[in-house]
Amino acid sequence: MPKANSAFMKPMKLSADLEAVVGKGPMPRSQVVKNIWIYIKKNNLQNPKNKRNIMADAKLKPVFGGKGEVTMFEMTKLVSKHLS
Repeated sequence: MPKANSAFMKPMKLSADLEAVVGKGPMPRSQVVKNIWIYIKKNNLQNPKNKRNIMADAKLKPVFGGKGEVTMFEMTKLVSKHLS
């Protein structure tokens, strides 16, 4: 069985903006992304015309660098700026 990628599983320190969305850190990057998707689905933030786009609410806007709408691929890049 292949060894899990330890970099992905390493608990990361979260910014205050990100903690407002996903909860208190530290937590692994994979858990952060999972929690963001839970938040997006719970608050119905996917664009109904294009489900690959996420519309930012007041909590997500600081995480998304002030953008109102981002693609799911852009989201992971923007979230990584809030991990250390």
